[in-house]
Amino acid sequence: MSSRSLNNWFTRLLPAPLNIPPKEWLRAGVGALLGLFLAGATSSYAFGSEVALHLLGPLAASAVLLFAVHSGALAQPWPFIGSYASATLVGLMLHHWLGSTLWVAALALGLSLLVMCLLRCLHPPGGGVAVSVVLLDPSLTALGDKVFEPIMLNALVLVAVAVIYNRLTGVRYPKMAALRKDLHHTADVAPGERVGVSGADLDQALEELGEFVDITRDELERIIAATEQHALQRSLGGITAASVMSRDVQEATPGMTMQQAWKALSRHHLKALPVLDESRQLVGIVTLSDLVGAVMAQQGFSWRGLVRRRQVRVEQIMSRPVITVRSKEPAVALIPLLSEQGLHCLPVLEGQQLVGMITQTDLIAGLKRHLLSTAAHSDDRVPAL
Repeated sequence: MSSRSLNNWFTRLLPAPLNIPPKEWLRAGVGALLGLFLAGATSSYAFGSEVALHLLGPLAASAVLLFAVHSGALAQPWPFIGSYASATLVGLMLHHWLGSTLWVAALALGLSLLVMCLLRCLHPPGGGVAVSVVLLDPSLTALGDKVFEPIMLNALVLVAVAVIYNRLTGVRYPKMAALRKDLHHTADVAPGERVGVSGADLDQALEELGEFVDITRDELERIIAATEQHALQRSLGGITAASVMSRDVQEATPGMTMQQAWKALSRHHLKALPVLDESRQLVGIVTLSDLVGAVMAQQGFSWRGLVRRRQVRVEQIMSRPVITVRSKEPAVALIPLLSEQGLHCLPVLEGQQLVGMITQTDLIAGLKRHLLSTAAHSDDRVPAL
């Protein structure tokens, strides 16, 4: 065997990288410690230490999932609590009918697995719960069917700690499908989802795979979207906010009247003006929608009302806070802001100073230039016939 083949063989034996930063290891470790300790302490107080200690094995395995693999489908509250409940009931029935032997423990594991799949609450430590219930030690045998109570108390305490601790440490748990923003209240699919991988594509791929994937569908969709974003950013090269923004920015002040703002927008054919205070700090943005909304709030709409109204200041109708971007922001980060969030322009800041504005037109023009440049380079590489 050559040294290269031997090296490849050893490489295949190595475990795959976790792609988890060490900071997350510490966060998960502290959370699992707290969760197991609090659940065990609560159970000890309610049912005695012997009962609590006998039930810690499966609970410790569950703590690893709830705190270290919190995005997985197996670690969500329903799989966790549902598996404990169903596995306990299966174990109790088999223990009552067939006794406590090795083959009964194995049967409890198999049956609890089937029930968990049927109820969509697959959670690996649930199998350990079923076996533990079948092989009850004397401290738990005295409880009889009431052993269900300490087991479920452990589960409820641990999931409560997981929800609180994960959220306090910046982790979204439990994982729920993100709500889709419907700015226009129509049946149309969001602009960013009309081309590329769709939800139907993802469902079909998962069905064809025919295997269980330990990740929620929503998380998988987010991973695919993030991957597409990184690929797009790489393909767009060095296009940033600074390279596409307009630098001669027309602006308003908080004390400017509504009529003055309207004239500025009309004269420069704009849809929005950034509002700067005396220290040149961005304090808001006034748009055509703000102006029209202010007029219609006072009377029936008429275009004459836009120039006849007085004493209405920009600071009274401007929108705030303002979504801004930095001058070095890559173009890939600008696309969803201008296409999916209902924004028509983005102020660009360097430090706290306004240095430019990006409109949908600016971004489209910049992407067009990039596509033309890429096409030109591709044509240069095609050999002449």
